Amino acid sequence: MNIAEIRQLIRMKPVERDIVKRRLGRCYSVADLRRSAKLLIPRPVFDYVDGAADDELSMAGNLRAFRRWQFRPNELVDVARIDTSTQVLGRTHSLPLGMAPTGYSRMMHPDGEIAVARAAGRRNLPYTLSTMGTTSIEDLATAAQATGQDDLWFQLYMLKDRALTQELVQRAATSGFRVLVVTVDTTVTGFRIRDEHNGLVIPPELTVSTIASIGSRPAYWMRMLRNPAITFANLPPDFQSGTVASGVAKFSPTITPDDIAVLRAHWPGKLIVKGPLGAADAQRAIEAGADGVQLSNHGGRQLDRAIAPIDLVAEVREALGDGPCVLVDSGIRHGADLAVAMALGADAGMIGRSYLYGLMAGGEPGVDRVLDLLADQFTRTMQLLGVTSVAELRKHGRELLTRP
Repeated sequence: MNIAEIRQLIRMKPVERDIVKRRLGRCYSVADLRRSAKLLIPRPVFDYVDGAADDELSMAGNLRAFRRWQFRPNELVDVARIDTSTQVLGRTHSLPLGMAPTGYSRMMHPDGEIAVARAAGRRNLPYTLSTMGTTSIEDLATAAQATGQDDLWFQLYMLKDRALTQELVQRAATSGFRVLVVTVDTTVTGFRIRDEHNGLVIPPELTVSTIASIGSRPAYWMRMLRNPAITFANLPPDFQSGTVASGVAKFSPTITPDDIAVLRAHWPGKLIVKGPLGAADAQRAIEAGADGVQLSNHGGRQLDRAIAPIDLVAEVREALGDGPCVLVDSGIRHGADLAVAMALGADAGMIGRSYLYGLMAGGEPGVDRVLDLLADQFTRTMQLLGVTSVAELRKHGRELLTRP
């Protein structure tokens, strides 16, 4: 065999010159993106995303809870055509998936919330802006809607200052946000040991340790220095610096069904109550006027040892019936996790850490990569299960699942 024949057999893969594309091209899972982010981001920032409360038992339990479920697939089914779309709160989405609220997103990458909203919009998925976001309600709406993202949700922390709380709600309504997500599990802050060890303050300060990290993570710090300072863009000056705990100290420790009813009376769109809700709490939320619930233990960041939200889906769906919306977060890292959530009766799953790993690894293209991976995994899981639509997956879900 001569050299010309060998060259025909061996095709050299073109070298990708764009360093971000090259990095993302080597990531084939959310776990890969997490590892990439860890190499790029200063430890205090990475640990803020990656960590949880106390012994981090809830965070680990969230992941285990999804993986305890095993599939019993149907064979001899034509799965050449798959429909992954579904309706959530009256809007059709390409996947039963949404972007959960995450605070301080511009600390992970300067494009922050806007990058995530745009990536979600390209896939016709909803994006939720946090009260503790580093992009204002108005700026996020303008930037996202300019690129076709028209399903914006606003996550509300109930503040001790109820006038400020109502002002945030009004601003979100005026800016065209469609859904209000009221978080009820932060009456006090969870004790996040990694943040305590790292001395994390918001925004990051130049200390001996952060100065030392400039040398090891120069690209991160150069991006930060070239962009506007991080602030809590929706909140007044007394929120603008300090520890995570000091910010949460301004949240209301008193949230009752009456508070939900008041918000319902003032909010023109759909309303979701987000928290560690079992069937009884879910029913109280619906009775107070909510259109649905988001089952959540805050990704394990609040009450450690709390039950995994995926383990609440079936009982909440049974208690509420088919009408109210049931969302679930905390632990979705793979399209198969999303399939489990749908099979148990959820309307959609919400991701937070997963897209933040992508944001840290590659900015907006990194978020795109996360969504591409989850979409491909979810589609493949449906095909291998022998179902052709999300509606079919939900209808026959309990027949397709087992747990040892």
